[in-house]
Amino acid sequence: MYGGCGGTAFSRDSFEPKEATPVDSSHEGSHIPCGQCSMCATSLGCDRCVYPCTAGCNQLEAMLKKKNAVLVDGVVLNGQTIDSKAREQFFEKAFRMIIEEAVCKATDVTEKVCEWQPPEKLKKLLDLELRDSGEPHQTLLQLCQSVIHYSVKTGHPRFFNQLYAGMDHYSLVARFITEALNPSVYTYEVSPVFLLVEEATLKKMIEFIGWKEGDGIFSPGGSISNMYATNLARYKCCPDVKERGLSGVQRLVMFTSEESHYSMKKAAAFLGIGTQNVYFVKVDDRGKMIPEELEEQIQRAKQEGAKPFLVCATAGTTVLGAFDPLDKLADICEHHGLWFHVDASWGGAALLSKKHCKLLKGIHRADSVAWNPHKMLMAGIQCCALLVKDNTDLLKRCHSAGAKYLFQQDRCYDVRYDTGDKSIQCSRRADAFKFWLMWKALGTRGLEERVDQALALSRYLVAEIKKREGFQLIMEPEYANVCFWYIPPSLRNMEQDQEFWQKLHRVAPEIKERMMKKGSMMLGYQPHQGKVNFFRQIVISSQVRREDMDFLLDEIDLLGKDL
Repeated sequence: MYGGCGGTAFSRDSFEPKEATPVDSSHEGSHIPCGQCSMCATSLGCDRCVYPCTAGCNQLEAMLKKKNAVLVDGVVLNGQTIDSKAREQFFEKAFRMIIEEAVCKATDVTEKVCEWQPPEKLKKLLDLELRDSGEPHQTLLQLCQSVIHYSVKTGHPRFFNQLYAGMDHYSLVARFITEALNPSVYTYEVSPVFLLVEEATLKKMIEFIGWKEGDGIFSPGGSISNMYATNLARYKCCPDVKERGLSGVQRLVMFTSEESHYSMKKAAAFLGIGTQNVYFVKVDDRGKMIPEELEEQIQRAKQEGAKPFLVCATAGTTVLGAFDPLDKLADICEHHGLWFHVDASWGGAALLSKKHCKLLKGIHRADSVAWNPHKMLMAGIQCCALLVKDNTDLLKRCHSAGAKYLFQQDRCYDVRYDTGDKSIQCSRRADAFKFWLMWKALGTRGLEERVDQALALSRYLVAEIKKREGFQLIMEPEYANVCFWYIPPSLRNMEQDQEFWQKLHRVAPEIKERMMKKGSMMLGYQPHQGKVNFFRQIVISSQVRREDMDFLLDEIDLLGKDL
């Protein structure tokens, strides 16, 4: 057995999930307005209540004097509204629950990945109603336990469903700290430590891309990073658009591969470029953008009277894990004077591996790069960076609004540390800190080992798939995406005609439903490029072992052999 914490500091029996029950009307552990005068009610009243029945209550004046409080518009000011000891006890119990249930148990390979319930039933199992009165601590703890119990355990060694997985404990500690401090990263004045941490982290990431200098910002998702890049490219091409808008501007056109992330299409919609002005470039049979097709598309756009301004390459596509030929695409961008953006949200982690960094050969020629440490590197959602080769404050010039109430120029420090005007947001989370603390703990070598281990396990799985009857590889993987069909015994001797493919198309969804209801693991599937539904196995978590790869194939066969 591996995973989990070992030892028990918290009794699960106290908080077993159960169907919602009526709220306890007592005051135990929290302040619940009782509906009676807190001064003169003897059965339900308590001195934490601040709802006297009348301003003339004969107990009110004495209470105010005792607590050094005053009554303003019927509200007691400076009066204690919750017992501090009860609050501390609630926090301690809740935190023990988090460690035991959401960390230890949720990463234990012997536990379920999920406790699947259909939506309508789950609504009944959870008390979702928000009421006028607060609820006692015991009820809140039961609710918290139910939330954990019925949530998917993405840190579980057998959660293979998405491009994020696993649990890094250093990153988790960093998240506890930022949640407690509740910082907003826009000025040095209110977030001095986290601004410096972000600067140091971005500098190191820029170094791995291969730039001598650059700029960047952490964003709330790779989709937003791609939107940033699109806006920067447009601003560089047509700076007047920021103030005058698109009216009178030549039709702008951007290019990306058929396998690129859908966020590029969303970026065009949000920025007013229009989805019809996203030209999708054909890919080869491995999912890589074809440079000659890009050149042809650019020429076509120019002949139509449009103005090309951006090419987005992908380093690690979502389904196949393909890496576009960056050097060849960079040549084309340089020839036509186009902004070259690389969406390395998924594949950027390979930059840290001496063995696998060749997948991103040519990335140093990009004008901007999206990179999500919350994916392969396990920094925890969200942790995403947009990195820019420009070091002339292009990010700030493109996005600044110069809010004087926030960005005063006469502060007592170097206001160049105020980075808020680089962002399209105002309030912004300190996402860099969890990556920084994890990097400090593991070192670059530790992060490199994490990448190398994930890709080695992917290769092991490929070898096992080739050995087993009923499993068929879609293609040799380039990264950690292993795509394959499971063909149940009933289909193995069939001719691969239309009927065969129609039946095979239904196999993966049925197996997925069975594994979800069983809670044994989670694995994604999809149709793609004219192929019927197939499984996409993603290896990320450093807690995954070879035994989990064997289990995955055994479990699929067990769940699907009767189909």
